[in-house]
Amino acid sequence: MRKMPDELQKEIADASSVEGSLAALEHLLSGGYNVLPNGDLYFIKELVGRVNGLSIYIYPKDHPPPHFHIRGGGIDASFSIQDCDLLKGTINPRHHGLIRWWHREAQAKLQETWAKLA
Repeated sequence: MRKMPDELQKEIADASSVEGSLAALEHLLSGGYNVLPNGDLYFIKELVGRVNGLSIYIYPKDHPPPHFHIRGGGIDASFSIQDCDLLKGTINPRHHGLIRWWHREAQAKLQETWAKLA
């Protein structure tokens, strides 16, 4: 679950050691955050999951149609949430078949996440 910037600041401030604040850094580095030129922290993407070196993202307020991105393991592609059609990028047929299979089970969660970030 994504933590808000104030939660992360509190986690770092409440840590009794540098090691104690590393969980917040891990969350920042893997959680889709970026920093504006004025120093403010902002959220740029929702990590839906990771599997076997692949990261699955949905970006807030992204362009239609509803879609998700998969990156890693030589894959950099986006897929329709509705039918898992390849929208952009390249992927070998075996991997696309596996992603389609996963999509059938995860489609409701992907739709929920898209709606939350719209």
